Amino acid sequence: MAVTLQSSRFGELQIPAEAVLEFPNGLIGLGGRKFALLARSEESAFVWLHSMDDPDLAVPVTNPWRFFNDYELELSDDDAERIGVTSSEDAMVYVTVRSAPALEDFCANLRAPILVVGNQGHQVINQTPEAPVRAPLFAGLEEESSTKAA
Repeated sequence: MAVTLQSSRFGELQIPAEAVLEFPNGLIGLGGRKFALLARSEESAFVWLHSMDDPDLAVPVTNPWRFFNDYELELSDDDAERIGVTSSEDAMVYVTVRSAPALEDFCANLRAPILVVGNQGHQVINQTPEAPVRAPLFAGLEEESSTKAA
């Protein structure tokens, strides 16, 4: 069975009902508890986490290991028990992306990742001290362009 998602960005979409994610505790700073992940293809670097209730609410997210090979996710014991995971392999992990006019200004929030387990989503606080709220996604671009110019 499909459900209709109204999006001001993508128009009207039919998505499988089982693709709707319930966030029992919501998302930090955002309203609503039902979202869906929208991607152009499975190889897409970025995916939209789109509200099922608010046609204007869609947040770009990405797999953190796609950009940060050394990314570490450490959950508190309470979060791990609440979500029912013992390692990051038990869940799909996403981080929110802050876009900007220039690629070198795109950032990812490594501090508050989103874990998807089954059809539930959970935003947690990463206990790893080296997980910044704004980690540049394309930090190497500026260095590459200045190296090429030299």
